[in-house]
Order: sequence, then C-alpha cells, then structure tokens
Amino acid sequence: MGDSADTMRRVVRQSKFRHVFGQAVKNDQCYDDIRVSRVTWDSSFCAVNPRFVAIIVEASGGGAFLVLPLHKTGRIDKSYPTVCGHTGPVLDIDWCPHNDQVIASGSEDCTVMVWQIPENGLTLSLTEPVVVLEGHSKRVGIVAWHPTARNVLLSAGCDNAIIIWNVGTGEALINLDDMHVDVIYNVSWNRNGSLICTSSKDKKVRVIDPRKQEIIAEKEKTHEGARPMRAIFLADGNIFTTGFSRMSERQLALWNPKNMEEPIALHEMDTSNGVLLPFYDPDTNIIYLCGKGDSSIRYFEITDESPYVHYLNTFSSKEPQRGMGFMPKRGLDVNKCEIARFFKLHERKCEPIIMTVPRKSDLFQDDLYPDTAGPEAALEAEEWFEGKNADPLLISLKHGYIPGKNRDLKVVKKNILDNKPAANKKSDLINAPKKAADASNIQNEAKLDEILKELKSIKDTITSQDERISKLEQQMAKIAD
Repeated sequence: MGDSADTMRRVVRQSKFRHVFGQAVKNDQCYDDIRVSRVTWDSSFCAVNPRFVAIIVEASGGGAFLVLPLHKTGRIDKSYPTVCGHTGPVLDIDWCPHNDQVIASGSEDCTVMVWQIPENGLTLSLTEPVVVLEGHSKRVGIVAWHPTARNVLLSAGCDNAIIIWNVGTGEALINLDDMHVDVIYNVSWNRNGSLICTSSKDKKVRVIDPRKQEIIAEKEKTHEGARPMRAIFLADGNIFTTGFSRMSERQLALWNPKNMEEPIALHEMDTSNGVLLPFYDPDTNIIYLCGKGDSSIRYFEITDESPYVHYLNTFSSKEPQRGMGFMPKRGLDVNKCEIARFFKLHERKCEPIIMTVPRKSDLFQDDLYPDTAGPEAALEAEEWFEGKNADPLLISLKHGYIPGKNRDLKVVKKNILDNKPAANKKSDLINAPKKAADASNIQNEAKLDEILKELKSIKDTITSQDERISKLEQQMAKIAD
C-alpha cells in the first residue's frame, strides 16, 4: 500500500475540478413560453453554439424547431418564426461545428435537411432548406457533423442504416446498411473523425471504420439491462458508455476499444429509468450526465488513475429536464471561469445552467482553458472521403472568442455525367465521344435552370409581399374608417 501519505492522497484526490458548481441563471435570462416537442424520442431536443440556441418544438402537422439568437431571452412570442420545412416531427438537430449559421435536422419524414440561418436570426419562418438529403427508408433519429472535415454529415435512421453525406454536393457517399440488426441508439465520432462508435438495442457497442466500412471492435451486452444505452468516444480513444444493469440500475462504464472484454471501470448509480445523456468536454476530461426526466446533472472527471471515473458533484434542481443543449467551449465566458453551459429544456421554457470553477483571481486561467477546437475545418470533405485524417484546429481562448464571418453553405449538386463512368453501362460506349460537350452543355443548362428558378422565387416573393401589403392597406383603411 505504501505509506500513510499515499493512502491520504487516495482519499482526497487532487483535482482543480473538485469544487465545480452549477447555477441556473435568473428568470429573465431564460427563454420562456416555448412549447418543447413531446415526441417520444431520446435525443437532446436542443443544440447550441456561440450565436444561437435551437430547440425542437411542437408543430401541428409537420416538424419544426426554433432558432433564437442567444441574447433573445424572455418570453418568446407565439408567432416567432420557426424552421418548418419537414413534413413530420423533427427528432434531432445538430449545429455545424465549422459554421455557426448552418444546422442539420433529421425527421420522421425520412429526410435530413440542412439549413442556413441568417446572421441575425430568423425574421420569417424558414421552409426552404439549402439541401434535402434523401436516402433513409424510415425516420431519421440521429444527425452528427464530422468534427474536423467540412460539410461531412452522418445520419442514422430507424432503417438501422448509417449514411455519411457530402453536404456540399448533396451526395450519400457512404452507406453502412448491414452493420446493425436493431435500432441505433446513438452514434459518436472520435476526436479526429476517423472512427465512429455506436450503441444499439441489441446491447452491442460497435467501433466502425466508416471509410473501410468495417466493424473493428464490438462488445456484446455492454450493459445487461434492456433500456437505452449511449456510447461516446473520449479524446484518448477510449469509449464511455451509459446503460442499465439487469436489475435496472443505471450504470456508466469505460472501455478500451483495443480490448473490449472487460471494462476499465464500471459504476452503478441509481434505479431511475430515464436514459442518461452524456455530454463530454475533451479539454477538461469532464463528463456531465443528464438523465431525461431527471432534475439533476451529475459530473465526473476521467483520468488515467484508478478508479478512472471520479465522481465530482451533482447539480440538483426541482424541475425535470425534457432535453439539454451543451455549449461548445468557445461560447463560454472565460473571465468568469465558466467551464460548461447547459441549456435545460422544461415543458415550457429553456433555462441556461452555468458550471463554474471557483477562482479568486481575475486573470485568464490557462489551466482551465487549454487551446480548444475552433470553427475552422481541418480538412475538406473530399480529402476525408479520400482517406485523410486531421485533428481539430485549435484556438486560444485567452482573449475570449470572437465569432467571425461565416461563409454561406453552397451546395453544388454533382452532375451525374461528371462522375467516373461505370464500366458496365452500354450507353457509355455508344455516347463516349459526345460526352464532354454534352456535359458542359448540361452544366450550362443546369446553371440557367438555377437562375430561372431563383428569378421565379423572387417573383413569387414579390407577388406574395404585394398581396400582403394590399391586405395590410385594406386593414389599415378599415381601422382608419
């Protein structure tokens, strides 16, 4: 055992995060009167970045989510515009890590849509996505952007398929449709986006190389219980899971994908029945667990010393959470030693909760804020699909993060004829010589089409504005009378 000082040290572990405490903001800093979606689906229903908070809301008939500028706190008017192009309920939303005005949504209507939000938020409801990604045959419950490659988006549906899209061309480039035999609970990219891990209703956790389309590790009965699991990659390549024991106790565990026989650590927690959503901060190695339907957030530090998963504390409140958003590090207030900010969804409101490390000094605390993933993509989509890997490009938070200008998401639909010819099509052999000329003609025609479409939509807009103006004039006239 060593001497008593050693034992002492084990009892009280040194950690700068031992005294992290959570605090809900005052009422006037909440977003009020929001009808949070009631759809039965275990996603977080909320996505945030340094500019906006997005929340899936109730929508009669279709599917919608709100996008609010962070400063737009207080009561949200019933008539506030939404993003409402889906024809079925929205199940999951995810902000693009490389563009704070681009958000993806997956829906019960079997599509994924990618949206461009105006710089200052919505003034009118948005019904036209930049691109619609069609490829799933059942509802799409999971969307997750690649951490380091621009415009690469993963979606997973209840058809048990995972599709990886190049959003810049609107193409499905990888389709993993034979790896899962049951519902996929969640999907997580690793730090550089070379691997994904998934948890599924068959109680397996799988580690997949998406470009080779191979399962490189799997664990059966990760957690023995039947209720939903979660599995996420940590920065060091290990995998953290939450699930249930056979006795329906909630569990958390840590795994090394190179040897999945036994967990590195396994902890039992309590017997509540909500799924535990893990939120992970790679900079501090803290995991925050938010149970759906719980009214608390528990947080743990992961280290390489036994017992590896160290309980830090619990933030408790009175109201249960319906969902939760988690701010990227660059959106936090470093001057206040804020190390995490959650956006807790209630039935009718969204309440920010701020996690702070108590420090006396006003100086920048560089031990709390190592350089963190910035908004620049390290790779282009094509480079990643060709096999390149890159870690996130890091930025310093020493002077706070100032959001830059985002370039608009441009989608250039690939011309079918520009693709490499498939060798087995007869028509290719016949039409080969004309092909190059045709392709450029078709491209020009496509451009022309696009311009005409744009003109038409401008005309339509003007017509509808005209109608609106004349209606308003009539109403004004009535009032004047």
